[in-house]
Amino acid sequence: MSMSSDMSHSHVFLGSDHQRNERRIWLVIALTAVMMVVEIAAGTVFGSMALLADGWHMSTHVSAMLISALAYLYARRHQHNARFTFGTGKFGDLAGFASAIVLALIALIMGWESVLRLLNPVAINFREAIAIATVGLVVNLASAWLLRDDHDHHHHGHAGHGHSHGHPHDHNHDDDHHQAHGHGGGRDNNLRSVYIHVIADAMTSVLAIAALLLGSRFGWTFLDPVMGIVGGLVILQWSWSLLRASGAVLLDFIPQGEDLPGEIRGAIETGTDRITDLHVWQVGPGHHAAIVAVVTPVSRDPAFYKARLADIHELSHVTVEVTVDKAA
Repeated sequence: MSMSSDMSHSHVFLGSDHQRNERRIWLVIALTAVMMVVEIAAGTVFGSMALLADGWHMSTHVSAMLISALAYLYARRHQHNARFTFGTGKFGDLAGFASAIVLALIALIMGWESVLRLLNPVAINFREAIAIATVGLVVNLASAWLLRDDHDHHHHGHAGHGHSHGHPHDHNHDDDHHQAHGHGGGRDNNLRSVYIHVIADAMTSVLAIAALLLGSRFGWTFLDPVMGIVGGLVILQWSWSLLRASGAVLLDFIPQGEDLPGEIRGAIETGTDRITDLHVWQVGPGHHAAIVAVVTPVSRDPAFYKARLADIHELSHVTVEVTVDKAA
C-alpha cells in the first residue's frame, strides 16, 4: 500500500545510470544462465564432473546477480513511494551487501573443495577441462565489458523545490532538494557487486587454465587445487572490500576518503557564522543529504546558507536550521 505524499519535492536519489545498469545486468544474467544450462546439460550427458561443477559454480553467481537486478527493479518501481522517506537509492547498497556475503561463501566453498582435492587427488581430463575454462572465460570477459563503469557519460540531475517555514524564537528551517551532478555519478555498489562476481569467475577461469596447462605439460596435478585456494583468498578479499563499502553506506558512515562534512563547514563557517550540528549521509549513488544547524548573530534566511552550499554537487537534499544569537 503506497502512501500519498504532500511534500513539494521528489526524493528520487537513484544513480544517474540506474536504468542503463539494470538493462546490462539482465543481459549478463541471461548470458551467464545460458552458459550455466549448457554446462550442466553437457556434464550430465557426457558424465563430466568438471562440466557439472563449473555449471553449478556459475549458478551461485547467477543467484547473486539476480539479487542485484531485482534491487534495481524494486528501487525504480518504488522511487516515488513516500514511505521510503529518503527514496530508494540505498537499495543497491543493500543488494551489494547481500551479494558480498554470497561472494564470501563462494570463496570459502572454493577453498574447502580445493583442500579436499589436495588431500585426495583425482584424475583430470585436461583437454576437456581447458576447453570449458576457456569458454567460461570468454563469457566472463563479454559480461565484464557490458558492465564496465563509464565515467564520461552525462549525469542527469533531479530538480526539486526548496521550502522554508518561519518559526518563533528566531529559528528558521529550510528543507531543500536541489540538482545534483555527482562526480562520476557516485560509486554504485550494486553494479560493483555484479562486476566483482563476473571478474571473480573470470579470474577462476584464468587460474584454472594456467594450472591445467602446466599440469598437462609437467604432470603437476597439485597446481589445480592450489590455484583454487589462491582464487578463493583473492575473492574473499574482494568480498570484504565490498562488504565494507556497502555496509558503510547502510550505516551512514562517511568513508575516510570523503570530506563532505569538511566542505560544508568550509562553505558555511565564514565570519561569525558557526555550525552547531551537522549530519551528512548518502541516500543513493552520487547523492548525499545533510542537516545543518547554524548559529549566527545576524538574522539571515536559510536560503542564504543554502546558496553557499550550491557548489557542492554531491548534496542532493539539504535541511538548514538557523538560530539567531546576538551574543554569538
